[in-house]
Amino acid sequence: MIYPVVKYGQKVLETPAAPVTVFDGDLEKLVADMFETMYAANGVGLAAPQIGISKRLCVIDLASAEKPEGKLVLANPVILETEGKEVLDEGCLSLPEFRAGTTRPKRVTVRAQDLRGKEFTMTGEGLLARAFCHETDHLNGVLFIQHLSMLKRDSIKRRVRKLMKAGEW
Repeated sequence: MIYPVVKYGQKVLETPAAPVTVFDGDLEKLVADMFETMYAANGVGLAAPQIGISKRLCVIDLASAEKPEGKLVLANPVILETEGKEVLDEGCLSLPEFRAGTTRPKRVTVRAQDLRGKEFTMTGEGLLARAFCHETDHLNGVLFIQHLSMLKRDSIKRRVRKLMKAGEW
């Protein structure tokens, strides 16, 4: 099932998500639906709050990007360590058509649980490190625009308000 992607301005995107505590068939179905939704939206990552579900759960698939890492499911992810910095254009399915140079770590180590609740630790570099940070931010109620300068962030917010007034958001 493809869910509609929640757009910026909805409370669920600005609220820290609840931990995943039950690892069952319902969670597997939700994860499958999240991948389907992400692919339909041409994304490389999707957090549950982006489909209106306040759970600490995200999916990432960089297979079509520069370094194929495969499908990843992260329940209750925590960033343990970061290293370096790089600025790259970043976008978000919840802020369609808005991109901006965003500073993120070059290397990130994350601890999470898989679909069965088994804990694992993984280190990613480049786009995978960026995806770990971006999706974990969503689970903490943070959007990528909060990493931008106040001027750039306010410019995006003004354009979104204009789109809302015009009924296009």
